[in-house]
Amino acid sequence: MIKSKAYAAQSPTSRLSPFELNRRSPGPDDVQIEILYCGVCHSDLHTVRGEWHNTLYPSVPGHEIVGRVVAVGDKVHHFKVGDLAGVGCMIDSCGHCQSCDEGEEQYCENGFTGTYNGPVFGGENTYGGYSQTIVVRESFVLHIRHAEKDLASVAPLLCAGITTYSPLKHWGAGPGKKVGVVGLGGLGHMGVKIAHAMGAHVVLFTTSASKIEDGKRLGADEVCVSTDPEQMASYANQIDFILNTVAASHNLDAYLQLLKLNGTMTLVGAPAEPHPSPAVFNLIFRRRQLAGSLIGGIRETQEMLDFCAQHQLVSDIETIPIDYINTAYERMLKSDVKYRFVIDMASLT
Repeated sequence: MIKSKAYAAQSPTSRLSPFELNRRSPGPDDVQIEILYCGVCHSDLHTVRGEWHNTLYPSVPGHEIVGRVVAVGDKVHHFKVGDLAGVGCMIDSCGHCQSCDEGEEQYCENGFTGTYNGPVFGGENTYGGYSQTIVVRESFVLHIRHAEKDLASVAPLLCAGITTYSPLKHWGAGPGKKVGVVGLGGLGHMGVKIAHAMGAHVVLFTTSASKIEDGKRLGADEVCVSTDPEQMASYANQIDFILNTVAASHNLDAYLQLLKLNGTMTLVGAPAEPHPSPAVFNLIFRRRQLAGSLIGGIRETQEMLDFCAQHQLVSDIETIPIDYINTAYERMLKSDVKYRFVIDMASLT
């Protein structure tokens, strides 16, 4: 076994604090990664505070992991010691259901195993990236092809990047399409960047007029302040696809009315409380669709990383030491970060 220092929550009300865990020694198919940076996702906060009512304690969050390979098993063929590598939101799946066969492990019919908090349908706890090292099967490890100087900013791509890339690709964001992005936070800012890089005409919807300038800097062609009824009305029946990144319960009808005939709004934010049910007439009179999307499979996540490297896309981040994590959570709740915290794991000593 490999001992690793980490930070963990012991209960829904406890602060994250130093913790020591054991990683397995690398087996024949395993890659061991020294974790250099780990992004801080809103899912981390939901999980450690028990807001989704499924947390296994002690909880070591973190599923936006980048680092350097320090050991490989003798059956590992695509990674070697010294390579830059990443681990995202999952570290295993059943490998034999239809979803897994199609490279969509995130929809594994038997439940994928999360990088932290164990298998979706229950099982032994797993510990995430707020730690010094991690050991993962090669088939769930990703190549990082960005410049090493960008590693901290790459980390959030392992969740925020793929969570936005997957639905934008699936629903055809690209040239000739008008794409709306709701919310300019950790997910939304990557949605704007990626949709712009795909060639779509991007409209950012935000409740804050102070984010107009930043939205345009990130790649939005237009910015609509969603609390202004006149501005919202001007986009009625104009948008092909809406990526809704807001992780708080809110009225969906205001955005559904903006969709064209056959338009789709996809939810990727995961609020602790349900959204109010939308009005059926907003859907049936324009054959609109309300959909959801999770992350992406390993193949698509690698595709996203390569796309972002090609287009020189990274997250806007604030780097923090691990002992700042509890303060960072409080700031996240106030949307006081542009736009993602990333832990420098060298601070875990």
